Parts: sequence; structure tokens; C-alpha cells
Amino acid sequence: MASLLSSAATSLLQKHPLPCLLSPKLTFPIYSSPPQNPLLRNSIRCNALLGNTPEDLLKNTLHLDESTALFPFLRSGLLQFQRITAELPQVERWEIVVFVGLSWIYLTARPGVLMGAIDAYVLAPLQLGVDSLLGRRSLKRTDFVVGERLGEGSFGVVYAGAIVPRNVSVEERVDERRGMGLKMDGRFKEKVILKKVKVGIKGAEECGDFEEWFNYRLSRAAPETCAEFLGSFIADKTNSQFTKGGKWLVWKFEGDRDLADYMKDRSFPFNLESVMFGQVIQGLDSIERNALIIKQIMRQIITSLKKIHDTGIVHRDIKPANLVVTRKGRIKLIDFGAATDLRIGKNYVPNRGLLDPDYCPPELYVLPEETPNPPPEPIAAILSPILWQLNSPDLFDMYSAGIILMQMAVPTLRSSAGLKNFNSEIKSVGYDLKKWREYTRKTPDLRILDLDSGRGWDLANKLISERGFQRRGRLSAAAALRHPYFLLGGDQAAAVLSKLSLTQ
Repeated sequence: MASLLSSAATSLLQKHPLPCLLSPKLTFPIYSSPPQNPLLRNSIRCNALLGNTPEDLLKNTLHLDESTALFPFLRSGLLQFQRITAELPQVERWEIVVFVGLSWIYLTARPGVLMGAIDAYVLAPLQLGVDSLLGRRSLKRTDFVVGERLGEGSFGVVYAGAIVPRNVSVEERVDERRGMGLKMDGRFKEKVILKKVKVGIKGAEECGDFEEWFNYRLSRAAPETCAEFLGSFIADKTNSQFTKGGKWLVWKFEGDRDLADYMKDRSFPFNLESVMFGQVIQGLDSIERNALIIKQIMRQIITSLKKIHDTGIVHRDIKPANLVVTRKGRIKLIDFGAATDLRIGKNYVPNRGLLDPDYCPPELYVLPEETPNPPPEPIAAILSPILWQLNSPDLFDMYSAGIILMQMAVPTLRSSAGLKNFNSEIKSVGYDLKKWREYTRKTPDLRILDLDSGRGWDLANKLISERGFQRRGRLSAAAALRHPYFLLGGDQAAAVLSKLSLTQ
């Protein structure tokens, strides 16, 4: 365990170096017995030569100069540290400072042990208290009218619906025959999406509980990535729509079409142009317009993935059907029933195959099967930065994002049969897109990906691949957003245009 912690600390320091870790050839000018830890020894040696004090290191490493202006308790803590360590030898003060710095780096490294603790023990109870005061945690069956059925998954059925106004009597609230009152009655103006968790299906109840937990978690940590979650209720009676004891999840209505619905249309991606940009793009040919629309969709998808990955959450079921397109042109993630939180081991089931094989990466599972059960939550939280560094679980979602890019850019892959054939062929060539391009039986139309010196093609290659050494070899969301595919001047202008349309 000690060597594992040391290795993880070295990896974290490479990404977040402490100030002035200089050459080991320097000597200690003031210490007769230098510390044994080489990282600590180098830090003390360098800072001593530069005339820095431990307090300077605290300020520079933890950016306390900026933080203390916003958080006075940090200034108080720094002053208290100075008083406590004033009588200590210089070397011991340095050891304390470097230990605090390393601990800070470790606790704030992804997936964020410190922020996770704040969320679990401060923000979550606060949200519960506010929701309880506002009545959000006391929803009832009679608060909603259920409309048409929108879709069905393994563990749930999704319906359109609406919030019942207070001036409507209980008898009028639910059309128990067909649920058609929603379309015909103008009184039901606040639309919602309702998901009925299936009763009697193994794993459905557990999946529903996880989905509720993840929606509350993301409503605090990254609310812009997913539809606004309103809460849940338990049906209190059985009729044509409800089963007594069955759980229902409720979201604010933000759009009734997902990306899969748009992709089924032969006019895709032009059918999203006005939605994404607020207008028809002028001055470009059809291929360039296609490429720009697809790029804006991918930018939103990967930005949302980066935000949820930064919280320690891996979605595990990224596909067009789970990407709702809002009326303002935002792409939002839905269906977190298969998600997992690697920070505390929430829904940690590495050897359960619940996922869509058309979008699942070759490794199949987020984490190795050798660790089938998570440790207790406190231990899982403390070890989560090491686990994340060693396994890079976020790369699971990035493969799925790469498949979506290929589907949008290559028309023949938008059909179910075309996608299954692609997955079969890509597997046969070891998940190497370049080999697939050479050996595929049907010549694919790759003009969109080949634009701009093939930047889109290069991004697809770096997303659809097997993991290499140390489970790397596939771009993370943060690295993908830095890829040249997203960094052209014209594309940035289009992105600004899109953001302006979202505020209208």
C-alpha cells in the first residue's frame, strides 16, 4: 500500500507540481540531516536556496493570497499555523508544509475527495432541507397527469406529463382510461417527463434508486449537464396507469426529442441547424454546414462529460437516445440508471453487463473484474484518486462519444444494421479505425471527418480505440476539448453564435 500511495503521489505531483522541485544535485545549506523522502528533500532544498519560507510555499501552492480574501477562515488558519510552528526547527516546518501541500493535491485531485465530502455532508443535507421546506420531497401521484408514452427501457417506462394546477379538482386530475387529457386540456401548462420504474423486474427498483441519487447529485454539482430533476413519488393506489408502491421519477420538460430521434430523419443534421445556432448558417456549402452542426453537438456532449467526470461520475450508457435536445439547442444527458460514482463506490458493479453493446467499449466494464465489490464508502473515497489514476474510468464514456461522432458524420452508420456491421468490422481489426477504413467492405462517406486536414478523423481515431499502456491511449474529455478539431477560429465564432441563441 505504501508503494502504491507513493506512486500515486508522484503521478499527482507530475500533473500538479509543487513550486521549485529542482535538481537533486543541489545541496542542503542549512540541514545536517535532510529528510529521507526525495520529493520532500528536493522541495526543501530548492525553497531554502530561493529564500522562501514555509508560509510562502503555503501561499504559492494553495493560492492562499486569493483564497483568504474570499474565505477569512483561511487567513485565520494561516496565522494559527504560523503561531504553532514558530518555535519548531525550520526543517520540521518544511516537512509540515510539504505534507499539507501533498494532502491538498491528493484531496482535490479527481474525483475530488474533499469536494465529495463537502457535497455529502454539507450540500446534500442543505438541499434536502430546502426541498423539504418547498415541498419538493413530498410529491404525490395526484400532483401529475400522465400523457402519452414516449419510450421504454429495461427498467422503466417514460411518459409525457404535466403538473396539475391547484385549481383543478382531484377527480379531474388523471384520465384513468387513456391519459389523453394532457393534449386536449390547456389547463395543464407545466409539462414534465415521468419515468415509471418497473415493478417485479429484478434490479429495476435498485436502478431507480440509483438514478434518483445521481440526479440529485448532479443537480448540485453540474446542473447544466442534465434535465432539471423535480423529485420522485410512490404511487398510493393501483389503476390503469399506476401500481401501488411503484416509484415514479419526475423531470422538468425540456424537450420531447432526443438526438436519436433527429438522427432518424433523412435531413439530419440540417434539422438541428436552427435549433443549435438560432438561424441558418450562411456562406458555407452543405458539407461544411453539416460538419459545423455536428461539431457543435460533439462540443456540448464532451463538455457535459467533462463536468460529470470531474465529479467522479461515469455515465456508462452514452448514446443518442440518452441525449435530449432542448428547445434552446442544449444537449443534456439523461438516464443515469447505469451510472457509477467512483468517489464512493455508488452503483459500483464492474462485472454486470447492463450496457448497450452498440456503444460499449472493448473493455466492457468501467473497472477491472478483479475488484468485484467496493470497499466501505469512507475507504473508497480516500482511495478514489489512486483508483482513478490507475484505471481512468472516464475513458469508458469517451469511446461511446466517439461512436456517436462516427454515426453523425457517416450516414450509413445511423441505421441499426449499419452500426452493428461497423462494430463487427472494427472489432475484427483490433479497434483500429485506420485499418477499418482500408478493409471495410463498403466505402464509407468520410468527407465530413476529412475536412480541415482530417481533424475530425483524427479525433475519431483517438476516441475509438483500445486502451493502451496503463489504461491510457484514448482521449479524456478534457484532452478532447483541447483537440484541434474544436479549436478553429470559425468554429469558435459559431459556438458564440450558438450560445447567443440559447439566451434568446
